[in-house]
Amino acid sequence: MVEAPTADRMKWANALSTRSSLEAAIEEVVERAQERLGVAANFGILFISAAFASEYSRLMPLLKERLSVPTLIGCSGGGIIGVDSSGEAQEVEMEPALSLSLAYLPEVKIQAFHVTAEELPDLDSSPDAWVKVIGVSPEDQPHFILLVDPMSSKLNDLLQGLDFAYPGSIKVGGLASANAMGGNNGLFCNYELLREGIVGVALSGKIVVETIVAQGCRPIGPTYRVTEGERNILLGLEVQTEEDLGASNGQGRTPLTVLQELIQEMSEEDRSLAQHSLFVGVARNAFKQTLEQGDFLIRQVLGVDPRVGAIAIGDRVRPGQRVRFHLRDAEASADDLRNLLERYCQQNSDSPTSEAALMFSCLGRGEGLYGEANFDSHLFSRYFGNIPLSGFFCNGEIGPIGGSTFLHGYTSVFGILRQA
Repeated sequence: MVEAPTADRMKWANALSTRSSLEAAIEEVVERAQERLGVAANFGILFISAAFASEYSRLMPLLKERLSVPTLIGCSGGGIIGVDSSGEAQEVEMEPALSLSLAYLPEVKIQAFHVTAEELPDLDSSPDAWVKVIGVSPEDQPHFILLVDPMSSKLNDLLQGLDFAYPGSIKVGGLASANAMGGNNGLFCNYELLREGIVGVALSGKIVVETIVAQGCRPIGPTYRVTEGERNILLGLEVQTEEDLGASNGQGRTPLTVLQELIQEMSEEDRSLAQHSLFVGVARNAFKQTLEQGDFLIRQVLGVDPRVGAIAIGDRVRPGQRVRFHLRDAEASADDLRNLLERYCQQNSDSPTSEAALMFSCLGRGEGLYGEANFDSHLFSRYFGNIPLSGFFCNGEIGPIGGSTFLHGYTSVFGILRQA
């Protein structure tokens, strides 16, 4: 039995089970999470391993027999993140796992929703059209957790539409995933199994959601300004200095020439890495003079055209934007997350204690990247202590860069929650 809430303090608890029996896993996470929470929960979020794919239809009926939390969302993942019986965060990859977070959120409005791609307004629609679909007023200043079927179309439209209708609201989440053997994905909303669309929850009131978006790259070479670009194709670059933040100096060169010169200056190890792990970071803040790690939206290099020296990337570009080449490997990924965690802690040293965190990590990270298990989650815990951490390994990660929300790859997005 859990007691009725007696305080105005937010509380979170998580439990992780690695039992291969679904019934046993449900029994373990419900019992432990309720015991750790100690009060009646009004919100829950659940992540289930793709190893249970054949049993997704049984999950909600079995859970409902043991749990009465009024609002619950969740999804499937190729790997699951949660807190084990000793209180330590664990990343369980390629094995059966179930992670359940329960929360008591006083003075927080909790609104779950399910939207299909067909129900989404087009990008020419007014903010009111988006508000009508989501069912939450912008005046509530909600923050969003989004769990998405990876086969759903119009995801980028959804993120742009939510930013348009709810400016200033944080949106974090990920695309449901299966394991290496494939299989179906599952979404869950208020004890119902869903196979398509977007499941989400809007949290408004006395709650703060902050983010760390670790894209796993390190910059190489100088920052450049785009002198010529068309759609997603870089056609001209010039070196950007702090002194000439304004107009172009008219010395643009072909991006391929710039890149070839940069590669010649690299170490042999970096040259080898650039053959398969070269990316372009696009600065999202046009007015920030000194750009730092985390100010760039990392996008893939899709191809080059030697005839004109152009480089195609996975994002739209326009003249005047600043870009920088990046490399990605395990060491860069570790350093990137470490630097972002240190900066967050320095900038928030006077803030109230964080109560919990959600982790949405790419399937391409984890043990396959680092050669060891639990790297990102344990590094996070070194800076935040053993606050309840839960999440899953995604087919794509959702988080903000420079005030706008994007779908990322090879990224770990942390949503950090505390009471307002």
